[in-house]
Amino acid sequence: MEQTSPKEKHASAVTVVVDIILVAAFFAFMFWVMKAHVPSSDPKMITLWGALTALCLTGVFWLALWMFRMVWRFQYRRPAE
Repeated sequence: MEQTSPKEKHASAVTVVVDIILVAAFFAFMFWVMKAHVPSSDPKMITLWGALTALCLTGVFWLALWMFRMVWRFQYRRPAE
């Protein structure tokens, strides 16, 4: 297997900005979805648990996004067989 050179950057300024926008949009969507599933009538608890749940799911989304990007880069740069 070929190792990437230490000088090769995996993230540019554009990919970081795109990631921030995607992750923020995913968090907002998940927060909106999760608020409806919190079994409480207290608005503070609904906000707290909706945000905490959305935060966990957003972390998984961010990891999946980076794994997808790495696999895509590897497949794109691999020589055709």
